[in-house]
Amino acid sequence: MGFARAQPILVIAKSIIVVVFRKEWPAADCNPRQAAGDRIEPILSSLWLPRSVIAPAPSSDPDGCRNNLVRFTRQGRRRQTNTTTAGIDTSKLKLDIAVHQRTERWQVANALPGWRALTANLAKAGVTRVGIEATGGYERGVVEHLRAAGFTVLVLQPIQVKAFGRVHLRRAKNDALDAALIAACAATLDQPRIAPDPRLADLAGYLTFLEQTEEDIARFKTRLEHIDEPRLRRIVTSDIKRLKARKAAQTRDIAKRLRAHDDLAKRLDLVLSIPGIGERTALALIIRMPELGQISREEAAALAGLAPFDDDSGKYKGQRHIAGGRGRLRHSLFAAALPAAFRWNNALIDLYGRLIAKGKAHNAALIACARKLLIYANTVVQRGTPWTEKAA
Repeated sequence: MGFARAQPILVIAKSIIVVVFRKEWPAADCNPRQAAGDRIEPILSSLWLPRSVIAPAPSSDPDGCRNNLVRFTRQGRRRQTNTTTAGIDTSKLKLDIAVHQRTERWQVANALPGWRALTANLAKAGVTRVGIEATGGYERGVVEHLRAAGFTVLVLQPIQVKAFGRVHLRRAKNDALDAALIAACAATLDQPRIAPDPRLADLAGYLTFLEQTEEDIARFKTRLEHIDEPRLRRIVTSDIKRLKARKAAQTRDIAKRLRAHDDLAKRLDLVLSIPGIGERTALALIIRMPELGQISREEAAALAGLAPFDDDSGKYKGQRHIAGGRGRLRHSLFAAALPAAFRWNNALIDLYGRLIAKGKAHNAALIACARKLLIYANTVVQRGTPWTEKAA
C-alpha cells in the first residue's frame, strides 16, 4: 500500500509582537511583603516604545539602580543618561521624601531649616531632579528653594500622580508611599520644554489676590440683592466701594511691577494692542501663561482649557467640549470675550455672528471667541509685532 506524497503547504502567518506593559517580580529576598517592590524602571519594547516594568535593582548598580534613560541622537546613536529622581509628598507641617528605586526615605519640616536639610540630603544622594505634587500652595516655598539650589523641580498635578498609581495598581496609601509614587511618576516625565520664570511666579501671587478681591465684590453684590434694611445696605455698599478701590490699586501695582522688566513690558504692550483685551486680561495672559509666544495655538488653547476635545466611541459621535486647563486664566478670557465679540473686536464680532447663524449656543460661541483672543495674543507675542486690523 503506497502513501501519497504530502504536498508542500505554504503558510503565511502574521507576526505578532508581544510587548510587556507591566511585569512584577518578587523581591530579591523572596519576601512576599516586598514583592514588586516600589522600584519602577523604564524599558524599551520591541517596538521601541517606552514601557514600565517593576523590578528589583540590579546588583551591578551599587547606587541602587538609578533611573537610566536611553536617548537617541539625530544620527540614530543611543546615548545613555543617568538621572536620579526624588519625590516629595507635601503637607502643611512636614515633607516626606523618597528617592526613586532606592530605599532612602526621610522626613523634614516644611520650613526653611527643613528645606536646607532637604537640599543637603538630596545633593548627598546624587539627586538632580525632584517631583512634587501641587498641594494648595504648601509646596511653593520648598519649590522655590530647590530651584534656587539648582535642582530641576517638576510640580505635578494630583490627577497625574493618581492616574500613575492606578496604572501600576497602587492601592496602599500613606505619606511615605505617596512620596515614592511621586518619585516614580516624575521619573517617567520629560524635562519641561520651557523653564518657569520666577518673576512671573511672584506676580502670580499678587494676581491671585486681585482675583479673590473680584470674587469678594461679586459675592457682596449678590448679598446686596437680598438685603432690604437700609442700614445693612449702606454697610454692604460701602464694602463694595472699598473693594473696588482696592482692585484698581492692585491692578496698577501689578502692572507697575511687571513693567519693571523690559521684556515683560514689551510682551504686555503687544497683547494690549489686540482690540477687546484690556489691562486686566493682558496681565492675566502674561502672568498665567509664561509660555505665550513659545508654543503653538493648539497647545495654548489646551493649556487654558479652551480646546474642544472629542467625545466619540464607535458609532457614537458626542458633542465637543472643553475641560481642564488653567481655570483662572480661562475665566479672565471668557469675561473679556463677551464685550470683545459684541463691540470691540471686528474679527470676533464676525466670528460670533457666523457661529450663531449656524445654530451654535451663545456660550459655545463665546468660548470660541475666548479661544480666538488667546490665539491672537499668542500670535502677536510670537511674531513680536502688534495687532493690525485687516481691511474690510
